[in-house]
Amino acid sequence: MEICQLSGGFATLPFQSTHAPSAITNVSSKVETPTFIRCSTIRTAVNLSHSDKSEWQSPNRMLILGMGFVGRIFAEKIKNQGWVVSGTCTNVMKKKELELSGFDVHLFNANETTLMILPTLKNYTHLLVSIPPLEGTGDPMLEHGELLRSTLMNGHLQWLGYLSSTGVYGHSGGAWVDEDYRANPTTELGRLRLAAEKGWLNLGRDLGISVQVFRLGGIYGPGRSSVDTIIKQLPLSEGQKMRRSRQYTSRIHVDDICQVLSASIDKPSAWNVYNVVDDDPAPREEVFAYAWDLVEKKWPGLLKHRKPRENTESSNEKGSSRGEKRVSNARMKKELGVRLQHPSYKSGLQSIINQMDKPYQCSP
Repeated sequence: MEICQLSGGFATLPFQSTHAPSAITNVSSKVETPTFIRCSTIRTAVNLSHSDKSEWQSPNRMLILGMGFVGRIFAEKIKNQGWVVSGTCTNVMKKKELELSGFDVHLFNANETTLMILPTLKNYTHLLVSIPPLEGTGDPMLEHGELLRSTLMNGHLQWLGYLSSTGVYGHSGGAWVDEDYRANPTTELGRLRLAAEKGWLNLGRDLGISVQVFRLGGIYGPGRSSVDTIIKQLPLSEGQKMRRSRQYTSRIHVDDICQVLSASIDKPSAWNVYNVVDDDPAPREEVFAYAWDLVEKKWPGLLKHRKPRENTESSNEKGSSRGEKRVSNARMKKELGVRLQHPSYKSGLQSIINQMDKPYQCSP
């Protein structure tokens, strides 16, 4: 038994040094774990000018690295519950927008050697990492691993969550996969995500804090769904084009992601991995056909172009089975006690269109 003593008045957290999630131990040898490098040459500076320093006395202080679609919605939810919430973004316009919503926001540029955000990390009790890895670089925070580790070692951090992707599983020929399934990503981004998962889990073990990895399915919600794509008559993204012939696609509503994150904070475990998906891994064309019917029902005559046809491609056709997998959420439900608000895309899309007052306006 190995004991790690945290400073800052928190109790010690014992942990087994040999414990590791099987989903992480069963990793292709092609994936390299980020190693912590010595960063004594990196300059940092404290910038607390936008924060009320009395807020550091709050028992719940969350920093969200990457306040994008998921990060911002989660921030709004917990801020309404009394949390002190700060975050990062990558451009000045987004920073001003988030500050108008009442958030303390730091600019974060992964290509800079000066990380202004690092000294403030020690003040937070919870950290959510929602920054994707960069091709050719990997996780931009773990690149400064030794400095990150030394900063957090002397801080107040209790919980760390990393948002990953079910893409780390690669292909399974349509079989069900759970967290014990051998991760075998087939893309460079998938390999970098898997390496980042290992890096954050290893950092958590070094610090003796609770770290969870959340492997998210396709994320959708208000303003970002098949309903919005159809109404705005947007062209398909490259990702949508690649998924159009798949028989199975796992997805998750943003409200359920937030629910899972809150449940994990309430029931922290030592270094676990959770698949965060709904119960219905349905094909993309089926989802778009359902969304089309919802739009036509609410605004008859709005849509002028043809309804998307059902997927009639044979499963034997080239590329139709690439990326096929059905992702299980059993561990998430059992260990975190989560009851999905939207177990299927049908209830998720219905809730989205119910929030829309006008055809081209979606509530935030």
